[in-house]
Amino acid sequence: MAITVGELAEIPHLGLEVLAGASGLSREISWTHTSDLPEPWRWVTGGELLMTNGLSFPAGPAEQVLVVERLNEAGVSGLAIGEKMYCPDLSDDVISASDRLGLPILNIRYPLPFVAISRAVAEATLLDQSSRLTRTVRIYDLVRRHIARATTSAELFAALERELGCRLHVCDRHTGEPWFPQAAQLDATTRDAVVALSDSLTNVAAGAFGLPAVAGNTALLTDIQRHPSAALVAVTAEGGRVDPIQLQHAATVVSLELSQTQLMLEHGRRQGSAFLERLLESRIDGPTAAGQLADLGLDPATVVLIAAHSSDDDRVLHVHNSLWRHAIPYVCTTREGILYAVVPENSSCDDVLARALGPTARIGISQRLGSINRLQESIREASWAFSLAQRRGVAVSRYGSGPSWLGLSSVGDAQALVDRVLRPLQEYDREQNTDLVETLDAFLRNRRSWQQTAQTLHVHRQTVMYRMRRVAEITKLDLAETDSLAELWLALRAVELLDAEEDMRRRDVIASRRLPGV
Repeated sequence: MAITVGELAEIPHLGLEVLAGASGLSREISWTHTSDLPEPWRWVTGGELLMTNGLSFPAGPAEQVLVVERLNEAGVSGLAIGEKMYCPDLSDDVISASDRLGLPILNIRYPLPFVAISRAVAEATLLDQSSRLTRTVRIYDLVRRHIARATTSAELFAALERELGCRLHVCDRHTGEPWFPQAAQLDATTRDAVVALSDSLTNVAAGAFGLPAVAGNTALLTDIQRHPSAALVAVTAEGGRVDPIQLQHAATVVSLELSQTQLMLEHGRRQGSAFLERLLESRIDGPTAAGQLADLGLDPATVVLIAAHSSDDDRVLHVHNSLWRHAIPYVCTTREGILYAVVPENSSCDDVLARALGPTARIGISQRLGSINRLQESIREASWAFSLAQRRGVAVSRYGSGPSWLGLSSVGDAQALVDRVLRPLQEYDREQNTDLVETLDAFLRNRRSWQQTAQTLHVHRQTVMYRMRRVAEITKLDLAETDSLAELWLALRAVELLDAEEDMRRRDVIASRRLPGV
């Protein structure tokens, strides 16, 4: 580490005397700087020990205080003044200001040359640089040994921990969870801090950010180059300290390991995506498909199909990473922005997907596949459940289970309601080229106000009244009855759900006509 003002003052042959600001003796010295110019704070960059003969040091108490305050603002480590030179006597006010700010003022005893102090700081800094260089070489040598011995990621990170003297956590910035399977979890407070920092600042610009201390431990977070969705957190015991520069070198090593792992995962995802594309398009026979699913650890009798989306495209692109790190077998692909995946049926899988896709996650889950022959039906179920999730504003919707929306738990329920209630109106509109269904929807949305409905449709109020009489005649429902209005409203909403499912089906057809993508 760099030498501190206190350590410099303790070097016997220098004979430095602390005049004031003893509370700041722990300040580190990056270098020394000599100046007798007025306004010396203009000529420093921070971390320097400023040495002066006092030629331009003011005599007035207020002016002396101003110099100390400005030097402190500039970030100097301390002020050292040559004895028996040209500096006026230090006032009680500047001594008090120095103590208050914790900016050390040192007396350089005559005739000690300033260069002796500079040499001491330089030697201490060179020693620190030499130690840092040696440690850096050892850090990168870990990569060579890791490759040569084909050790695991966990073994590589354990070696890094021993070198840095801390615990290292490679975590997902979105969730704070371990990036690698079976890795140790961060404590809840630190994990939440990682997520909060990532939400407010996606790139810490190669810096190291302090996280809340827990049980006396300290934690630093730094970026991992080329992996913006991951972060490296170093946790040290009370009194311990990690060199931020060494942490950057460790992050580079971690970046290399992450890149290698992601190449492996991406290769597997692409192979699985090509297989699932053929499966969704019925371009693979049942026995072959069942065999390939089994090779991936997926049993057709116990898996489900999901259709999912998130407004964060990056989360959708890397959702397979979360499934892998939680040891969940999967096969997935993306079509027109919708993620399709075959995964085991269990609640933990639902939770992993919801966290991975983030706060805007919308996930539809089919019933159990049971057999490859039921795949097309499962696609329909997942699409229906996905539409429900979007319209209900919930993260996860499972087909045919749980409290249904509007009393509808399946595509069949919705279609039956539409056929029973709205089919006569739909057929009349189609045959007579009228807009009775649209008028009914606008009328109910506008709280049965004739005038507001007319304004919405840009027609005359009498036209709305005539159309609504025709609605009542054709449906044989009394629009003055609450039950009738509720039934019509539910049927209109069911139409929306069926239309959404049909849109998804069209997207799948368009995607299937393209060259198989991954």
